[in-house]
Amino acid sequence: MDRRRFLLTSVAGTLGWPLGGEAQQTAKPARVGRLSALSADADAPFMTAFRQGMRDLGWIEGQSFTLVSRFAEGKADRLPQIAARLVRDGVDVIVSGSSPAALAAKDVTTRVPIVIVTTGHPIADGIVASLAHPGGNVTGLTALGGVLTSKRLAVLKEALPGLKHVAVLINPASSYAAAFLKERDEIARELRLELRVLSAHSSGELPGAFGALTRERAEAIMVISDPMFITERRTIVELAERHRTPAIYFDRAFVRAGGLMFYGASLVEMYRRAATYVDRVLKGARPADLPIEQPTTFELVINLKTAKALGLTIPSSLMARADQVIE
Repeated sequence: MDRRRFLLTSVAGTLGWPLGGEAQQTAKPARVGRLSALSADADAPFMTAFRQGMRDLGWIEGQSFTLVSRFAEGKADRLPQIAARLVRDGVDVIVSGSSPAALAAKDVTTRVPIVIVTTGHPIADGIVASLAHPGGNVTGLTALGGVLTSKRLAVLKEALPGLKHVAVLINPASSYAAAFLKERDEIARELRLELRVLSAHSSGELPGAFGALTRERAEAIMVISDPMFITERRTIVELAERHRTPAIYFDRAFVRAGGLMFYGASLVEMYRRAATYVDRVLKGARPADLPIEQPTTFELVINLKTAKALGLTIPSSLMARADQVIE
């Protein structure tokens, strides 16, 4: 190599190192949109788990990705507007919680990938074509909440031997309620229970719904999945306590707030797992090619303090199966 060519090569290499380092430092962070039907407070445990999942995969918030969050505060009618806002914000992927949020995101974009974390059934709710081959721009995780309805009632019946009349709290406007109502008669026959429906469209209707417990001769209550109910979990738990009614819930946040029992998949763990989908999508994977993940384990959480306050003795067989007992 002649001297002139050697000098040019050396200078180019020397200049190249700082330029490459600067390019890495100024690379645009991925923008992850969070579309939640909940309040920021109710959503916090899920996003904490998601952030941990992202850290485990090497993503650093504020450097390699930023989180843009929008909350509907339990008001489903706000979801289309804030979903559209996320798309205008130029997010690279949307993480949506609940079937209503997933549908709102799907309605406003076919371009931005959507990672769902839902307790509903994404096929029945019209979110994806199939679990194995979602198609379109949607993938993620589902807890198949509708499938768990009969299992929750069976747990409630085991906790309360001789149980006959159960009130079921629904939000009539939600797809979760529609799925339950479709299966109610079959579930009632299978478990030999009388299922009485209590309806609440909004937080203001919750006291009236619980006021019907006596009229319906309800011995216990099951709360059907709905974002508004999670947002109003403390109110619901307080109403159940005031009416001295044992209750089983679809999210462990209710038990942390003083509710009696939770049975189902861990949504916190599902949000941690959602980070793996976001990671793959941001690295170029097509949502249509990523199968919807279903939980393989389920949790039973019992609040023994609440049971004692209600004068209940939880059977030892059920206590032995509990993953967590709050005393």
